Amino acid sequence: MQIKINDMLRDYIEPLTEAEHTALERSLLAEGCRDALVLWDDVLVDGHNRYAICQKHGIPFKVTQNTSFKSMEDVMLWMIDNHLGRRSVSDFQRGVLALRKKDILAQRAEEESARIQAEDASIAPPEPEGEAAPAPKVRTSREDIARAARLSSNTISQIEKIQKTATPELVEAVRAGTISINAAATVASLPDADQVAAVAGGKKFLQQAAREIREQRAASRPPKAPKAVPEGEGDYGAEERAPLSEVEQLRLEVAQLKDKNAVLRAENAELRERIATLVDAS
Repeated sequence: MQIKINDMLRDYIEPLTEAEHTALERSLLAEGCRDALVLWDDVLVDGHNRYAICQKHGIPFKVTQNTSFKSMEDVMLWMIDNHLGRRSVSDFQRGVLALRKKDILAQRAEEESARIQAEDASIAPPEPEGEAAPAPKVRTSREDIARAARLSSNTISQIEKIQKTATPELVEAVRAGTISINAAATVASLPDADQVAAVAGGKKFLQQAAREIREQRAASRPPKAPKAVPEGEGDYGAEERAPLSEVEQLRLEVAQLKDKNAVLRAENAELRERIATLVDAS
C-alpha cells in the first residue's frame, strides 16, 4: 500500500524537538518499530515521525486501519485525544489541543442545531404529546476543556490569551520552556515590539518584565473604600464619618483610576526604555 501524507495532519500536532527526534530514531534503530502506524484508508494519521525514520533506514513497520473515522474532523478529534493521553505532552501543548477540540465540538454543535432548525421549519410539527427531549449538551465550557487537558481553568485562560496576543517569538519561548505559561500571558499584554525585545533579552529578562508588569497592575488598582466609622467613635464629627453616596464613591474611583492610569503609562514607558537598554547591552 502506498501511504499518503496529509500535510495538515502531519503539522496538526506540535513537532518533536531535535532531542526528541534523535531519541526516537535511536530507539527505532535499536528495537524496531513496535507500534503500528494508524491509517485512515491510505492516509497516515498517527506515526509521521516513525514512518519517516523507518523509510530513511529501511526499518520494517506494521499498519492498522481505524474504520471509525467518517470525516477529517473525526481524525483530528482522535489525534487530539490520543496526544492528550500522553505524559510527554507539555501543559501548554495540552491546553492548545484541548482548545482545538473545543472549537471543533462547538462548530459541530452549531451545525447540528442549524440542521435541526431547518428540518423543523420544513416539516409540519405533529400534535404534541409532551415536551421533546432537549438536545444533548456539548461540553465546551472552560471548565470542561480544563478538565480534559488536566489543567486549571486559569491556565486555560492564560493559554487562550497567549494564542490571541503573543508574538510567534513569545509562543516559541513558552514551547521551549524558557518562560512559564503564567509569565508569558503577562508579557503578552505588551506591544509586539516589546514582546520580541523581551524574548531577545533571555529567560531572566522575561521574568523581570513579567514581574514589573504585575507590579504596575497592582499599583493601578483603586484602593478599597474605607469602612464607615460607627457613630460616637473616632476624632471626627458626624458629617466626616458619614459614608460616601454611591455616586460620590464612583466619582472618587474614576479620579483615582485616572491618576493610576497616568502613573501606569509613565511606568510602561520606563519599562520599554529598560528593555531597549538591556537588549542593546546583550
